[in-house]
Amino acid sequence: MKNASIGAFDSGLGGLTVVSQIHNYLPNESIVYFGDTGRVPYGSRSNETIIRYARQDINFLKSNNVKLIIAACGTVSSVASSAADGLDVPYVEVVTPASKMAAECTKNGKIGVIGTAATIASNSYKNKILGINDDFEVYQYACPLFVPFVESGFVSPDDELVIGIVKRYVEPLIKDGVDTLILGCTHYPILAPAIQKVLGDGVKLINTGEAAAIEIKRILTENDMLADKAGESHFFVSDTTQTFIKTSEVLLGKTLDFDVKKIDIEKY
Repeated sequence: MKNASIGAFDSGLGGLTVVSQIHNYLPNESIVYFGDTGRVPYGSRSNETIIRYARQDINFLKSNNVKLIIAACGTVSSVASSAADGLDVPYVEVVTPASKMAAECTKNGKIGVIGTAATIASNSYKNKILGINDDFEVYQYACPLFVPFVESGFVSPDDELVIGIVKRYVEPLIKDGVDTLILGCTHYPILAPAIQKVLGDGVKLINTGEAAAIEIKRILTENDMLADKAGESHFFVSDTTQTFIKTSEVLLGKTLDFDVKKIDIEKY
């Protein structure tokens, strides 16, 4: 199992920011990535639908004999943990690692969380953070337009349209006095420069993908499951592959030289 792939899935392409962090921390690991581009976004759907989608995503990854599965999606991590019940490989979500990192980073105990409507409504980050220290203050805001902005390529901190929507969502955090902000959707790190520009350098941004990658490295190391040779990654989507290729270049900041395959996720 050492050289088996890590399985990663997201409602769309934001999970590629997690893939990027895994490659940074674990360069030898190969990854099977599934982006459910035909059913994105998950954040505006019911919990029952999100759980059903997540189970199908997990089943697809299991069919590829992966050694660990990461829900590279803030929404799934927040409301669909039951989708991984009975899984026979380690399962990582992004809420717990990011919450721990935020708790370690904050100096004034005021932590902000931004995410999809489903993530914020679930209180998953708030509950996890207060479980670490109930003296912390947690301020949460849904940012439903961030995902379509990112997937449409509107991400530049020099774009007035981008800065306008970022201000609309995150300026309340300035009044709240947070010194740490969890980017609670895996799309959001792409907007980090714009978010930092609005909030200022005094606020620490927590990249959920980085926190998850560190957790994955810990699990694989402790279980003697680190790959001992360089592998290759494979990417799958549930809709057109051209959109994936174009958006992935925005998300990862480089042109990719891999094949992308379309699958019928309903079969799983």
